[in-house]
Amino acid sequence: MKTPESPKNSNSNDLGEAPKKPSSAYRKLRRKLSKTSLRVPHIWLRHRGFQPADVFFGSYPRSGTTWSRFTLYEILTGDESKFSAVNEGIRHIGAHHDALSMLPGGGRLISTHEQYRKEYKRAIYIVRDCRDVVLSEFAYTTALEFFHGDMDKFLRTFFCGKINPFGPWQRHVSSWLDSPIAASGDLLVVRYENLRRDPVKGFTRVAEFLGADVGDERIRRAITNNGLDRMREKERLEPQRASVKGRFVRNGLVQGWRSQLSPEQLEFIEKHAGNILQRLALLDQETDAAVSVGAIR
Repeated sequence: MKTPESPKNSNSNDLGEAPKKPSSAYRKLRRKLSKTSLRVPHIWLRHRGFQPADVFFGSYPRSGTTWSRFTLYEILTGDESKFSAVNEGIRHIGAHHDALSMLPGGGRLISTHEQYRKEYKRAIYIVRDCRDVVLSEFAYTTALEFFHGDMDKFLRTFFCGKINPFGPWQRHVSSWLDSPIAASGDLLVVRYENLRRDPVKGFTRVAEFLGADVGDERIRRAITNNGLDRMREKERLEPQRASVKGRFVRNGLVQGWRSQLSPEQLEFIEKHAGNILQRLALLDQETDAAVSVGAIR
């Protein structure tokens, strides 16, 4: 089988930083514990202190959220996005108490990798083709030494929900698509592939959903300022953990899986997630139809 190469075992990197260990023993232990039942009360405690004007930015890991958050930060604030600024402004669940109030009514944009929860009253959910997600998550978890093995082993682990604390990709997506806020219109589902294909259109939809009164010029400027080369320069200036053995900011390819996954691996993915991929394709068609009708009116 054709399998993507794992990151090199050397602790050197191309970001000009001194050699470091990818992850401490303590961080590895925390990750293991996060996939046990001990996680339940911890997550409950983190989901407190929300405000009516807050909007959640949900996603499965490695679904294009770093680029999206950076771009949204500039659109909503007008300020330059850097790792420190974005991580301080758009906080993750649990650290949201200190997030920047950047939405109408003083709301905060709060990032979450959790499956849908009843505490999420209004949200944006960015979803990426799982065939590209597995490539990115494989590179990331291997670089941090959270996973050891080849792609075949990774796929078996990934689709049974044991790679990270957030469950299988297919269950994660279903939890959001079938959520009450999806039925009420309080959920905006954004395909990563569409956002890459036409970022101006995609981020304009997001800004409108958030009620942000920003012009086209700010949206275009934010997109330009967060292109791949700009993002990699930002990582060079503020290296992230995965920068130790590779890059945290990867290439963000759309359909990179076509040249990197074998027919057998694709068949395995189809067996476990094919129905969700079909649902997302249908959702795309419905969205395009709705936009076309709106344009005619």
